[in-house]
Amino acid sequence: MKTNANSSENIKKGIFWATMASAMWGISGTVLQFISQSQNVPASWFLSARTSVTGVVLLIVSAIMYGKKIFNVFNSVRNILWLIAYAVFGLGANLLTFYMSVQTGNSAASTILQYLSPLFIVLGSLVFLHQRPLRSDLIAFIVAMIGVFLAITRGDISQLSIPMVSLLWGIGSGITAAGYVVLPRTLVKEGNSPIVVLGWAMLLAGIIFNCYRPVWVHTPPINLGLVASMSTVILLGTIIPFALVLYSTHFAPSDVISIVDATQPVMTFVLSIIFLGLKITVAEVVGSILVILAIYLLNRGRQKADSQRG
Repeated sequence: MKTNANSSENIKKGIFWATMASAMWGISGTVLQFISQSQNVPASWFLSARTSVTGVVLLIVSAIMYGKKIFNVFNSVRNILWLIAYAVFGLGANLLTFYMSVQTGNSAASTILQYLSPLFIVLGSLVFLHQRPLRSDLIAFIVAMIGVFLAITRGDISQLSIPMVSLLWGIGSGITAAGYVVLPRTLVKEGNSPIVVLGWAMLLAGIIFNCYRPVWVHTPPINLGLVASMSTVILLGTIIPFALVLYSTHFAPSDVISIVDATQPVMTFVLSIIFLGLKITVAEVVGSILVILAIYLLNRGRQKADSQRG
């Protein structure tokens, strides 16, 4: 009985810290809208600054934790190519598409579209790996499409709740978020810490973005609001929540942790309504709930299939 109690307490701890991480990502999305719209910060400058600073901080933390092992990621040409692919097509592309979707629309809708990434992973497996989807995958896909339709059109096909350009960038963020999840797996399986992989990818993405738009060229007006919001995105949008997710895995299994990821879009919606004056309809609320439900069904179906195979 004592072991079960301890196990139950550990799972509760894991859920708590994972929920905090997901909530921080939700806060970050709302602050991102403030930066992109209220502060009028160009995407190219923001991405150069965010990736560079975050990459340096993560690598400093990684060096303290792992020492010289942080360079193990470069021990083969294959690993280097995977790291570059992750930095460019996963991390960098996802940060760009999500920022553009928020800047041209709103963070709530963009977060819901990015939240579809598990479905894009399933579609990618079908197209490129010829893996047949499960029945739960198909159900989740149908539910998600209905949810997206309601969230984006407010139930009226003749109008969109966000501009078409924001919708396209949002779909792009969902696709690239799938790459963000899939591309680093090989590097992590090689024994590299996820925080080390993320740190190097951030730094590489920062170098690439700075080649296009150096942070010291045409710098936007630096004021207290920009400094505070940028710090919030860097700390609450990457460093702290990523560390909390890693910490939560010591207490609860990854399948339990993945379920509470739904906190992110909920938090973004609530904060957008309170602080950004976002007005939403019942159709949008129902649509967002359906998208979250769809991803939950997808994750649960995959977990059941994996356990049956085991």
